[in-house]
Amino acid sequence: MKYQEWEATVPEAIRGDSLWRVKASRLALFSCKIGWLDVTKLFRDGRTRSMSDQLYRALSSISANIAEGYSRGTSKERAHFYEYALGSAREARDWYYKADELLPQPVVAHRTTLLTEIIRMLLVMVPDQRGRVLKEETVAYEVELDS
Repeated sequence: MKYQEWEATVPEAIRGDSLWRVKASRLALFSCKIGWLDVTKLFRDGRTRSMSDQLYRALSSISANIAEGYSRGTSKERAHFYEYALGSAREARDWYYKADELLPQPVVAHRTTLLTEIIRMLLVMVPDQRGRVLKEETVAYEVELDS
């Protein structure tokens, strides 16, 4: 499923919310939606059931924490939840890396690229809310989300 195809299927109740303007939130929802296919495949093999659970929890947590942070009244509180989302995005990317022998290589490459884009956005969002720069080198990523 391509991002534009998915976006057209999102209910108006979600698209009408001001949170929809936050691109990281939209990409996080998309990553969870397409990640469900990967989780289902991992779940079928008894050896990777726990991995499928961890992956889905991490993917789900990204958008949930962005939404929670967006709803907070102070920059400090928003930054706190955006940091949780950042950790979940990194965790999900880590699980995809570990699943690269189990899932097709193009799928893993697409998902890790998508998650890297979310991470890049959150690395900007957190310091914007905190009013300070994170002590982590940021790299410009070229991302193709519709692979």
